[in-house]
Amino acid sequence: MVRSRATPTLVVTIVFFVLASIFVALRFVSRVGVVRKVVLHDYLILLAWVIDFGFVFAICYGTTKGLGLHQQDVPPSSNAALNTSEYVANNPVLMVLKTSILTFYIVLSKTNKIFRWAIFATILVVNAAGIALTMVNIFQCEPVSAAIWLPANGNANCFSIVTIYLSSAPVNLITDVAIFFLPLPILTQLRLPRKQKLILIITFSFGFFTAVVDVIRVAYLQSAATSNAVQKTNGLGDDGNSKLHQDFSWYGAFTFMWSAVEINVGIICACVPSLKPLAARLLPRMIRGSTESSSTQFGSAVRSKFPRAEAAPLAIPEIQNPPASFMAPGAYTDQGPAAAAEAAPPPPPHRLSQELIEMSDFLVNSGPGLSDDTESSATTDPSPPLNMTTFFDFVNLKKPKSMLAMSNKESIPPLALTTILFFLWGIGYGFLDTLNTQFGWITGVSTWGSLGLHAAYYGGYLVSPLTIGRFMLKIWGFKSTFIAGLFIYACGALIFWPSAVLRSFPPFAISNFIVGCGFGVLETAANPFISLCGPQENAEIRLNLSQAIQATGSVLSAVLAEKVLFRSVTSAANLVRFQWTYLAIGLFDLLLAAAFYYLPIPEATDDDLQELADRRKDDVTARIFGLPVVWATFTLAAFSQFWYVASQEVLIFSFTDYVQQQLPNGSADLMPLDFLLLGRGLFALGRFVAAIANLFFKPRWILLVSYIGLIVFAVLAKELHGMSGVVIGLMLFLFESGVFSITFAISLRGMGRHTKTAAAIMATTIGGGTFYPFFGEIARIHHHGSVPSSYVVLVVGYSASAIFPLYLMLVPQAKKQVDPVLNDYLHRRRLTLRGRPSRRKNGDARNETGNGNGHSTPPNNKRDHYSLGGVLSRPRSLMDEPSFTVGFETAPSASGVSVHDLAYEHDRT
Repeated sequence: MVRSRATPTLVVTIVFFVLASIFVALRFVSRVGVVRKVVLHDYLILLAWVIDFGFVFAICYGTTKGLGLHQQDVPPSSNAALNTSEYVANNPVLMVLKTSILTFYIVLSKTNKIFRWAIFATILVVNAAGIALTMVNIFQCEPVSAAIWLPANGNANCFSIVTIYLSSAPVNLITDVAIFFLPLPILTQLRLPRKQKLILIITFSFGFFTAVVDVIRVAYLQSAATSNAVQKTNGLGDDGNSKLHQDFSWYGAFTFMWSAVEINVGIICACVPSLKPLAARLLPRMIRGSTESSSTQFGSAVRSKFPRAEAAPLAIPEIQNPPASFMAPGAYTDQGPAAAAEAAPPPPPHRLSQELIEMSDFLVNSGPGLSDDTESSATTDPSPPLNMTTFFDFVNLKKPKSMLAMSNKESIPPLALTTILFFLWGIGYGFLDTLNTQFGWITGVSTWGSLGLHAAYYGGYLVSPLTIGRFMLKIWGFKSTFIAGLFIYACGALIFWPSAVLRSFPPFAISNFIVGCGFGVLETAANPFISLCGPQENAEIRLNLSQAIQATGSVLSAVLAEKVLFRSVTSAANLVRFQWTYLAIGLFDLLLAAAFYYLPIPEATDDDLQELADRRKDDVTARIFGLPVVWATFTLAAFSQFWYVASQEVLIFSFTDYVQQQLPNGSADLMPLDFLLLGRGLFALGRFVAAIANLFFKPRWILLVSYIGLIVFAVLAKELHGMSGVVIGLMLFLFESGVFSITFAISLRGMGRHTKTAAAIMATTIGGGTFYPFFGEIARIHHHGSVPSSYVVLVVGYSASAIFPLYLMLVPQAKKQVDPVLNDYLHRRRLTLRGRPSRRKNGDARNETGNGNGHSTPPNNKRDHYSLGGVLSRPRSLMDEPSFTVGFETAPSASGVSVHDLAYEHDRT
């Protein structure tokens, strides 16, 4: 019996097209009969429906010519007709459909420039990708006619349709998610009656189903791609016309069916918001509720817009400050979004009313114009003013305190939230490293090719921090930078999805680069956020703990990949299963970005950063050979960080080969990859140890000891052999662990208003991992393939990096600049009427210097200066400041001893 998928393909396609046609018809009844106005997005949806009709007709026609049958069951006379039906692309209809939805979104706000520019950017991406993919579909064969008629001599070269559709999958999914999330920042500011709010949420949530259908569609595409890969592995594939040899008539049937479902579900979702005027006319009580109507919620706005309804004037509602990422660009300065929010004047009342009217028209009437009949029906009852509020009723959008003014206890929630990002990119890095290794093994990529994939990832760090990260951080602050980094990372993760299935090196390298760009933007914001959020004497401790969580995520994902996901991966067909992990990561990134948008994230303005630096003005303004000490320290820190990361990546990339050469007969229980996992585990453990060590020792001493250990053990790893060499190699992971965090935190001390630029440069230095592993491979070749001998590059790299701790130990000005000071954070004095500092609950007043101008000053007693105290760190609390009170007037004591010194003396006693 001949197996066929034609019947389910035909039935499902027709059913969904009929449903979409009904919704399109109801939309135009609503627009023409009720609203009495047809605008651009209505015409675009009509054009999408017309193209959809052609697409559906082609599928139905194809089922009569063999679509749904195995290729061997298709009559040869039907091949041309079958190819013709498959030749109809779905890209044009998706392009027009999404453009219609995005054009519809523009009516949400005509005054919010950021929101409008985001829409225009998405429209550009949708249309550019749609046109490009359509052209690829048209010119898929050489000669072009071979897409339908195979030449008699058989000389034809065609791209696989599966390849074309899989290439479009990431763009489709990313734009689907963008269309789903774009209106939420505007809509979630509205306070509506519960029933109307529920209807509104459901209405705009329909778009999520399009993304779900797209995922199902790609699953069938992967099945077709896997089948083709298996056939080529068995020698049954063909490098010429792929259609006749990949059994696409069988696998493509459900692919086309789900493509039709995706398009028609998209049309239905696009029509749903426009049906509300019709539903309000036909089912008024369901829309309005028992005691209120949807129209009365906006009656004031409608009456103020139309002269005949001016009986009641429009009451301007109270509206909270818009979120930072959606404020007008002109409202921002280098001082950051928090300062801009304070400095920027509120929008004039006429702009507020205009925007609210546009939104009310959209929600009630789905358009800016009303007929006379609609107007009268919308203004029958008196109405309260439109109210705007925070995200639904439960998210507190209260402006958070500056991160520089937070105590240890206050900084815990934002630090915990940001540490999730560290864990996330640790997970991504572990999967990425393992996936690159397996991809190279399956596809036969050489060592140089694997180095190219590695360089593509770290090349993202060379590009994104200074081009995207710094711009976002300086203009819009930490929250927007987090969101941008997560979105870029999600795009790279979604591109991983089809690229590995296609077994193509270029898209795999591109996806590595995009993920690297996303991580580069995240590190530009996340590392300084952890360093700056809370008292500065604990910056190294906080960053080491967060980086330890990142390393833990890297270990967990690597173990999961090696022991579970990749345990039975021996071909491209098995590699498909791993792509679902990246889909989950990409979608989780997007959800996390949405959560960051609504959660209060503390910021640090350039003015606050400069004020914090001025608290130790004598220390940070000192000069070394005419150069400010802060810039000398930062330059050497960046130099050291570059060589450290470069050397670290040489070790990671070559360690499995190092173990294989040291233990040629293997180990009884452990494989070379197991030793690499053990090294990563020691790396994560070392960061926890470094965090604890910073409680008792000064950071520069820990850094010096780390580099001494790295240089000594690198030399020993080069010279020793056997298990002794392997153990010494593992010790390199342990001594590497705390270097990055300590160097990064030290580099930002005293940078003032240049701190954010410095953070972007420090994130760029991670790009040192791009080129140096190539030199490691060159050294191995030079030493006749000996990996231990090639570790001379590690000795050179660690030695170059060690210049920085030597500088910190030998230059007195550097010591005073980088050594932490107790309770070093912003806390401005509040004076009572008697001129005494107010006693705050958290004890902020007791930490003031009392210099009469509301700012603190550093200790000026040389006997107690932190940098003169030797190796040990001052005792301090990680949870709160010393629990004592000090009664004093606003002026400091005659001896010049500040409250910082008093706090220190209290701790000592």
